[in-house]
Amino acid sequence: MKPPCEIVVWYVIPAIRSELAKELLNLGMKQKEVSEIMDITQPAVSQYITDKRGSGIKLEDNVRNMIKEFAFKLYQNEATKADLISTTCKICGHVELPDILDQLNIDKSELGEDCQSCMARG
Repeated sequence: MKPPCEIVVWYVIPAIRSELAKELLNLGMKQKEVSEIMDITQPAVSQYITDKRGSGIKLEDNVRNMIKEFAFKLYQNEATKADLISTTCKICGHVELPDILDQLNIDKSELGEDCQSCMARG
């Protein structure tokens, strides 16, 4: 059984990055520009936009809207690469972990009491 924090690293953050890369491309940025602003390689961008990475879960509309707004700010130079970590963390905080566990067919009752703190949000 993977703890929720590991699920965030393996599924949630890649899903956020995938959506962000797609939004930046939709706004007209090139893959190389997206890789530079997201501080990842161009092949990683390619994998995100072709759903080879970050496609294991579906993010809720409110989370996708936050990503879209952030992408627009990056595109308009109202946000910078320095904002990437804090904004990703903020967006991640709005992801309903019980919903993600349901999508991954993980029974949250199997988690130990020490591992319930992440679950308090959702």
